[in-house]
Amino acid sequence: MGHRIKTMTASVFPNARLSSAKMALSVVTLGILVVIGREFGGYLPRLLLWVDTLGVWAPATFVLAYVAATLTFVPGSLLTMTAGAVFGLVEGAFYTFVGATIGSALAFLTARYLARDAIQRRLVRYPKFAAIDKAVGLEGFKIVLLLRLSPVFPFNFLNYALGLTTVTFRAYMLAAIGMLPGSVVYAYYGMLVGDVLALAGGVPSSSGVSYYVTMVLGLVATVLVTMVIIQAARRALRNTMNT
Repeated sequence: MGHRIKTMTASVFPNARLSSAKMALSVVTLGILVVIGREFGGYLPRLLLWVDTLGVWAPATFVLAYVAATLTFVPGSLLTMTAGAVFGLVEGAFYTFVGATIGSALAFLTARYLARDAIQRRLVRYPKFAAIDKAVGLEGFKIVLLLRLSPVFPFNFLNYALGLTTVTFRAYMLAAIGMLPGSVVYAYYGMLVGDVLALAGGVPSSSGVSYYVTMVLGLVATVLVTMVIIQAARRALRNTMNT
């Protein structure tokens, strides 16, 4: 079974065979990124709390931190929640979207031109990706958008994996709009948690009970809408790959 999957993956990407030197470079590149993520991922929450003290430089610093997290396989949900707590809903979601977009672009280009062989070997764990690659060849923007809306694959790894497909860089970047719903949900949740923690810590608030009730109801509504979008995206993605 494993041999058949490897053969199928190789046939999907016939042009991905590189020289031994390039293969070694791709493995080293990917390995460095994974090690950095594992070693320093736990420090990100403290880093973001420090970012809050930087004033006008805080947004740019956060975006850079998010780009680094995206490249090094650090899960972005905690960062997005922290952004909501630090910057608020609108700014937190926006800065997250900017960081995720830049990071995903760099990951895509890294896979396409530097770490192609290493990423290809890891795709053996995801046999369904062969069907996705075929669908991307037919409808690049649509498939990438649906993948963004439907978390079929881990976000950080998907950025690299899509670099091996035939999708154009332009279509890939335009489909980044599909990351917005998730950014809004996690930033919303982070903003609410930040307010609650501030109250628990004795920080005075001018907001009444109605404000927090509205916030909770808004979060529930946002999550429900996002779930509907995800389910619709999964159905559309499944139907597209089965045609």
